[in-house]
Amino acid sequence: MTATTAPATPGSKAEELYATGLRNQWYPVYPSHFVAPGEMKRVVRLGDPWLLFRRPSGELHMIADRCPHRSAPLSLGQHLGDRIACQYHGVQVDGEGTVVKVPGLPGCNLEGKRLVTSLPLREAHGVVFAYFGDEQHPEPTELALPDRLEDEDTASFLNYAEWGAPWRFYIDNVLDPMHGAFLHGHSHSMAGGAKSARFRIRETGRGFFFEKTDQVGVNFDWVEFARTGVDWVDLEIPYQTFAGPGGSFGIVGMATPITATESAIFHWRCRQVRGWERDSWRFLYRTTLEERHHEVLEQDRVMLEGMPADADQRENLYQHDLGVVRIRRLYRAEAARQAAELEQG
Repeated sequence: MTATTAPATPGSKAEELYATGLRNQWYPVYPSHFVAPGEMKRVVRLGDPWLLFRRPSGELHMIADRCPHRSAPLSLGQHLGDRIACQYHGVQVDGEGTVVKVPGLPGCNLEGKRLVTSLPLREAHGVVFAYFGDEQHPEPTELALPDRLEDEDTASFLNYAEWGAPWRFYIDNVLDPMHGAFLHGHSHSMAGGAKSARFRIRETGRGFFFEKTDQVGVNFDWVEFARTGVDWVDLEIPYQTFAGPGGSFGIVGMATPITATESAIFHWRCRQVRGWERDSWRFLYRTTLEERHHEVLEQDRVMLEGMPADADQRENLYQHDLGVVRIRRLYRAEAARQAAELEQG
């Protein structure tokens, strides 16, 4: 097995979408607690600058970080509770992107017009999710979050990080379970199992499983990829009794492009526990396990950030890489489809 599907023409719309993120779907944007009531934060997502601001009442908004008057960054302006006042000329924009006041010329034709892009938001499991639609699909699609997060008997901890590597490198990494036996082979949770395996792809109605056929329940032996309005991966790491009560250790992961070369990475570390066992495990995780898990993630980050920009274009792949090939074909086909729709108008 060698190359995956050929890259799109450099500079094309399809290549831009593949590099900076597909549209017409939801993405995790930022941890909710990073934007307190009365605060605002500038973020770059899918290659564009955005402004998150929360009203004193708690309601959150996400608008383009660009004043409709002279394109000054609204993030340099003043938070007025339910609106932002641009520092340059005082133009005030609310959370829906509507110009509500032009102090320099009251009653001018800018007032009352929705001139700034505003994104639909949903907050869940400690994260702000935003819908990024294109010109033809401004209305949000249905959002269904991963089963593991929605399970009331599952306790979870969010880990957020920003990595200096393309978002697709993260997806490739998770769709490659075999790296766990090597890169993480001396970690507290992935030291067991064989260092050779055979894999298969098992299709589902929302994505697919990529799993070992000759080893189950020993190491990082399978991963599920799903598209449910938001793209996510789910996997399990078997845990020994020293890790406390509960079954296997579950990890839900999502990646959001910041730019073509940077990513926002979200992980929920999960375990199905209830009652006093839930409290016991949460305490054990915070005091002992969290640091160990961070060390494993750091191994991934260092490896991916060290790869060249064309790492996924100059490769020699083999059977273990079936999951990587599958996900790349899916994303490239979707990027090409979205680009064609936009060109047709």
